Amino acid sequence: MAKKIAFLFPGQGSQSVGMGKDLYDNFDAAKNVFDSADKVLGKSITTLCFEGPEENLKQTVNTQPCIVTMSIAALEALKSQLDITPACTAGHSLGEYCAMYCSGVMNLETTLKAIQKRADLMGATKGGAMAAILNAPEGSLEKALKEASSVGYVDVANYNSPAQVVITGDEVAVKKAGELLSEAGARRVVPLAVSGAFHSKFMEPAGKEFSSFVSELDMNNAETPVFTNVDAQATVLAAEFKNKMPKQIYSSVHWTQTIENMINNGVDTFIEIGPGKVLAGLNRKINSDVKTYNIFDKDSLEATVNALKEEMAAV
Repeated sequence: MAKKIAFLFPGQGSQSVGMGKDLYDNFDAAKNVFDSADKVLGKSITTLCFEGPEENLKQTVNTQPCIVTMSIAALEALKSQLDITPACTAGHSLGEYCAMYCSGVMNLETTLKAIQKRADLMGATKGGAMAAILNAPEGSLEKALKEASSVGYVDVANYNSPAQVVITGDEVAVKKAGELLSEAGARRVVPLAVSGAFHSKFMEPAGKEFSSFVSELDMNNAETPVFTNVDAQATVLAAEFKNKMPKQIYSSVHWTQTIENMINNGVDTFIEIGPGKVLAGLNRKINSDVKTYNIFDKDSLEATVNALKEEMAAV
């Protein structure tokens, strides 16, 4: 039976200095994406990705356009080596912009301008904190959030996998929730080094400003459905993307639910395209039966293409 393949694109935290360099050196399709990004954004995305320094790469205003550029470069390199069309796409937080590009919602220039504007607005919103919670006992998360909300605002930023959620909000409330979850038996509570409380109500002003920017963008209906972070639902209409893009900045990322819904729709093979292997790791926790390939450099691209060719030949 033919495989039903979904493309996934990673989010903030997956970046590393040197990412995309060997794709740039070996595939014209990837080089063209990097060169376009330098021109469209008026700054050297190539230098930030290939040489850093890390201090600059990890600033939100740079991280987001750099990861999007590198992921789209990897996607175009893949397409230059294999005739493949996904059944659907999704991206984790900023990765959703790569998914929209892949599904034909925005062209490269619009995608790059949109992610830079999002990064500028999110990077300028200071205050608050985030923490990753690993293996919290069932029911303990809701209880801890409820109790910690007595000292300030706290909410879930990311439902990453059944074993990992990220909380966001007022520093004091995030700290309190983390302490309560540790006491309840969570395996680890990891404070995250972020400039602000992403995917929280702190980001609502950024979302509102982004809304007026998005309303002017030239966008199309998706050629293949994009499962969106805010609701884990397949989305096709341009008007719906325009509505969801600003909301995504201050809403929870329903990643676990997204992957589960894709699998329920018949997806049995995922390809994570972009830096790192974060999403493949989350997939193993969400459903260990599905296969996830990675494309983050020349070797992983060639290995994935060869494996997919073998699978296609066997059908």
